Amino acid sequence: MGKNVAQVMVDTLVQAGVKRVYGLPGDSLNGFTEAIRKQEGRIQWIHVRHEETAAFAAGAEAHLTGRLAVCAGSCGPGNLHLINGLYDCHRSRVPVLAIAAQIPSSEIGSGYFQETDPQHLFAQCSHYCGFVAHPDQIPRILEIAMQTAISMRGVAVLVIPGDIETLEAVEQRPRIHFREQKTDIRPSDDEIALLAKVLNESEKVTILGGAGCAGAHAELIQVAGKLNAPIVHALRGKEFIEYDNPFDVGMTGLLGFSSGYHAMMNCNTLLMLGTDFPYQQFFPKQATIIQIDIRGEQLGRRTKLDYGFVGDTRSTLRALLPKLNQNRKDEHLKASIEHYRRTRKSLDELATPGGGKDGTRPEYLTREIDSLAAEDAIFTCDVGEPTAWAARYLTMNGKRRLLGSFIHGSMAGALPQAIGAQQSNPGRQVISLSGDGGIAMLMGDLLSLKQLQLPVKVIVYKNDALGFVELEMKVAGLVNFGTDLKNPNFAKMAEAAGLLGLTAEKPEDVRPMIAQALKHNGPALVEVQVYRQELIMPPTITLAEMKGFTLFTLKAVLSGRGDEIVDLAKISLFH
Repeated sequence: MGKNVAQVMVDTLVQAGVKRVYGLPGDSLNGFTEAIRKQEGRIQWIHVRHEETAAFAAGAEAHLTGRLAVCAGSCGPGNLHLINGLYDCHRSRVPVLAIAAQIPSSEIGSGYFQETDPQHLFAQCSHYCGFVAHPDQIPRILEIAMQTAISMRGVAVLVIPGDIETLEAVEQRPRIHFREQKTDIRPSDDEIALLAKVLNESEKVTILGGAGCAGAHAELIQVAGKLNAPIVHALRGKEFIEYDNPFDVGMTGLLGFSSGYHAMMNCNTLLMLGTDFPYQQFFPKQATIIQIDIRGEQLGRRTKLDYGFVGDTRSTLRALLPKLNQNRKDEHLKASIEHYRRTRKSLDELATPGGGKDGTRPEYLTREIDSLAAEDAIFTCDVGEPTAWAARYLTMNGKRRLLGSFIHGSMAGALPQAIGAQQSNPGRQVISLSGDGGIAMLMGDLLSLKQLQLPVKVIVYKNDALGFVELEMKVAGLVNFGTDLKNPNFAKMAEAAGLLGLTAEKPEDVRPMIAQALKHNGPALVEVQVYRQELIMPPTITLAEMKGFTLFTLKAVLSGRGDEIVDLAKISLFH
């Protein structure tokens, strides 16, 4: 007797270079997990405690390695739990394959126990969702799914009933030999000439770079030098753009700061490279705008566009460089860099321990993490305040990596992403910057750290609130409601799970506790009490936001919560 469908599936994954599958077992997955067990030396089953964690972990692996990563869920609720993590993978454009097991094939459409319709459920978070109805479709349908995820840099889903997995396969071996794709895409020679002409005629150019600048650091710096252009980065571009960059003027956007904002607003030409930066209010209204992106559908999606070109950043800039003249005017660059120097000084002045009564300033905590972390550390961060502090106080150097749910904006991503990061990079230091709301949402996977023996270090920013949500309420003129968190002692919870649990209640505790955790040979959690009322100021404040904040202060006083106003008044702000 030959191999069954599940065995051929696993052979196909192994042949494509897949090292592990993240998931939870279940009866409809039994054939698949049994096939993995039989190939344990070639592929691993990574057992996590929640399928959402499996999807986030696979996404982190794909982000860091650039290769296909795989997660799996059993029928009904099992694979349904994958959806949020897969949305994040898909919107972050990382290649992930999800194996979504289905109920017995003869029962589909009958309202059977745990029946759902995965092809409809996954339609909006995947490029491809294929259904295996007969053994002769394997490995072809699986390979189509894999190739789609790899080539389109997103999610593909394979839906397969549990009974089909155990039938004998018609095709007994993989059909495709997957190779890493290395295709250069750039505009035509005529388009490059036009692009060069526009840039050569512009005296005040600002570059806005995003994640599409990965692998193009040298070319980016050379172009900025030719144009005397300050470089602003979007959040996902931070790890690729910020380091060894004399033209760096920081980040723009809701979590950015004023120097990046003004460098864009004061230019007469904005050159967008590999970014789908979403916030329309942060784009200049009068400047000539040029956008270069490998995805043509993104051209002009966020702002009015004068010139749009399809190409990857590295290939396009390499073709452009010989045609650029040296810009002799550097007033715009000098003014932008000086603005950044002042802004950076203001940010650094906030990274002090604080008074200690209400805990530690999160800016100081993040700066201490940054100074103690390894040169090639991988950081993951929860949405909201941990992302803001990571964006402003973590230092990238070309070796460090930074992951988060930066487009989908999901809570609870930091711990699951840390699992995928550590599993796929066993020799590197992985640090999760977790909010107390985020860690609580998927706290069960602290158990996975111990079970999988992953030495992830989890730093919990504990302010007993959904802090960023509170800030959004205040800006809207609302008194915060429903944001309080009655938290447990996270350090003791970690100890109960078999981790090293540490607590930093005062600023002087922060550095020694983090240092102890980083030296620990195993998973560790450090709970740090941080200021609840620390404000994250956007780079510019609108009249509506000022009005909203004024309304909040009035409502807070009238509702007997004027103490919050006093706390806020003590905080140093910059804008």
